Amino acid sequence: MEPAALPFLAQPHVAAHPPDAARTQAAGAATVPANDDIDWAVVAALRAQASELLSQRMTAQTLDRTGQQELGRSIVLDLIESTMAEDADVGRPTWTLAGQRAMATAVYDSLFRLGRLQPLIDDDRAENIVITGFDRVMLEHTDGTKHAGPPVADSDEELIDFLSFLASRSEVTARGFSEAQPALHLRLDGGARLAALAWVTPRPSVVIRRHRLKEETLPGLVAKGLLSPVAASFLGAAVKARKSIVVSGAQGAGKTTLMRALCAEIDPDEPIVTIETEYELHLDQLPDQHYYVHPIEARPGSGERGADGRQIGEYTLHDALYDSFRLNVSRQIIGEVRGKEIWPMIKAMESGTGSLCTTHATSAVATIDKLITCAMEEGKDVDAQVAARKLASTIDLIVHIDLRDLTGPDGTPTRQRRVVEIIAVSRGEMDPGYAVTYVFRAAKRGGIAIPGTLPDEYRELEDFGFDLTGYLHGRSA
Repeated sequence: MEPAALPFLAQPHVAAHPPDAARTQAAGAATVPANDDIDWAVVAALRAQASELLSQRMTAQTLDRTGQQELGRSIVLDLIESTMAEDADVGRPTWTLAGQRAMATAVYDSLFRLGRLQPLIDDDRAENIVITGFDRVMLEHTDGTKHAGPPVADSDEELIDFLSFLASRSEVTARGFSEAQPALHLRLDGGARLAALAWVTPRPSVVIRRHRLKEETLPGLVAKGLLSPVAASFLGAAVKARKSIVVSGAQGAGKTTLMRALCAEIDPDEPIVTIETEYELHLDQLPDQHYYVHPIEARPGSGERGADGRQIGEYTLHDALYDSFRLNVSRQIIGEVRGKEIWPMIKAMESGTGSLCTTHATSAVATIDKLITCAMEEGKDVDAQVAARKLASTIDLIVHIDLRDLTGPDGTPTRQRRVVEIIAVSRGEMDPGYAVTYVFRAAKRGGIAIPGTLPDEYRELEDFGFDLTGYLHGRSA
């Protein structure tokens, strides 16, 4: 139950007793208005007190997350009653019931959820939340429009302080965020992903990506104009035939969405494992599409490094891949390749089980060049030729999504996503060490990919549902 739904004054509470200095700071509030007029300085003070009291009380008992939230809710209500009583003692105006509820919700959200960010996350229209300072917030909506958002703190220091608290409070995904660790990558409840930088930027930079956990399918993406029915039949058949596929594109192009749609072509009873730096695919939360899913998330270590050079508690993608071979799965799906993920991706694709992954790139061919660079950076004694040949022997197909910012007839900015290239990758006898065939090539004026040249070995995909007749007809048109 959310705190806003509770009868806040319907039952007595034992008043909490925070430290005198903190009580004085929290009691410095005047009438607490509801909703948008909340005094966030008071919220921050009460959250700090609640966090300290929660930690103290949990040292004497073991509670799961639900128990912690129940205890935290009780502490928040006690603190609010205590602050209200202090206000009454010094003659400050009485809090309204709406004000009490708004303050309770705000403190609870700051303690267990995302504080002032929570209303932005709860907005179903929001796709990306971009923050370049506490008062510089831009909201990117699902329809491609962009809007200014409200401040998410009262200062950059307060925003950084909350991000540090947010990073450290989870037992499972806890991360460090400090001058010594100025980058933060965090999975949020509900599937959103947060990335933040501070101390190495003039002002704190934060981007929150929302991933809607819905059952994406290739026919559904065809209906949205992302790709043609023939291209969808080709990709669906390639997944069923266990081809290894890389999905590339710019940030926000829809790579994860297409990945979910490709994974929907896997038999629901087929056991699979997803290996990610931060959970994004969430296939385990789509039981109608995937019944047997082992989701694994890497975990950074903390503290001193041991003799093996690893921090305590560190669990890498290599560890996850190694352990996945004991899970009796038929497919290993790597999430996003940004750098060090390249070798787990290669190893997974070498198994020939039909692995998939995503990466950022500007074109299908540029994807190979980017992955070669990643392999050279992360592999000892790996040169460009070795990396190219390794990738050419493991990757079967690369699907590239183009993202364009357009302006509608009424002047409203919109975003257009299209699959513009699908290439087949094979070994090359000479430099650069690989050869590509444009199975679907880019059309003019940003249209969806159209049939190009089909390697003979891909004709067999007709047995897996590929519309070969439609492909040949489209090529001759």
